[in-house]
Amino acid sequence: MTVATWDVRRFASLTSTNDWLLAQARKGAPAGLVALADHQRAGRGRMGRRWEAPAGRCLLVSVLLRPVAPSTSLFACTAAVALAASDACRELGGVEPAVKWPNDLVIGEEKLAGILAESDASAPGGRPGSVAVVAGIGCNVDWDGPPGTRATSLNAHATSPVARDELAEAMLDRLAARQALLDTDEGRRATVAELRTRCVTLGRRVRVETAGRGEVVGDASALGDDGRLVVSTTAGDVVVAAGDVVHLRPGASGPE
Repeated sequence: MTVATWDVRRFASLTSTNDWLLAQARKGAPAGLVALADHQRAGRGRMGRRWEAPAGRCLLVSVLLRPVAPSTSLFACTAAVALAASDACRELGGVEPAVKWPNDLVIGEEKLAGILAESDASAPGGRPGSVAVVAGIGCNVDWDGPPGTRATSLNAHATSPVARDELAEAMLDRLAARQALLDTDEGRRATVAELRTRCVTLGRRVRVETAGRGEVVGDASALGDDGRLVVSTTAGDVVVAAGDVVHLRPGASGPE
């Protein structure tokens, strides 16, 4: 790993890698601290959902970033982690996952990984203008997800077996190369622009289940630099900040 960039702490078990890193950030931990766990006792996904996986079967890692950026631009951190993880899967396993908005890596229509980024602007220890961002990823390496879900694992598709440690190392190396981009408007725009080229949600007919406005059905037509998805509906464009996306058949309301 890029030792000068990352300070990796390994754990057999944690409540969650994100929770541990957020606590360290609030104590003033510097950017580059990484939590890597074999198991999470209370792993979380978006909207506070529990995310549980058997020990030793998934990559469970969170990184502490402190980009100099306004809070409205922090989607670029999620994008950078997604791109780094996708690149690592391609390099080691010969398969390149795509991005499903807002924060999943997929192979075909099956989920491979989920990313959760959380920020705390008040956490001490950063540069002037910086904000503490903890970005975590849970990637199925040797586990295809809970029964009955549309999930898959990296080693179900890889051209040769990939170990969790080598996947972590490759992902962190790729993220190190992208880290400086998060400090500038131009770099963040470039990061999100690259994500758009790998986002399989764009151009698709979708149903977005949101917490505030219910279901939104239409065509995913654009992705803003702030991570908001534009859905073109019969009533006009709807801008969605967060939600669960189902990819639909063209002209249909049911999933593919």
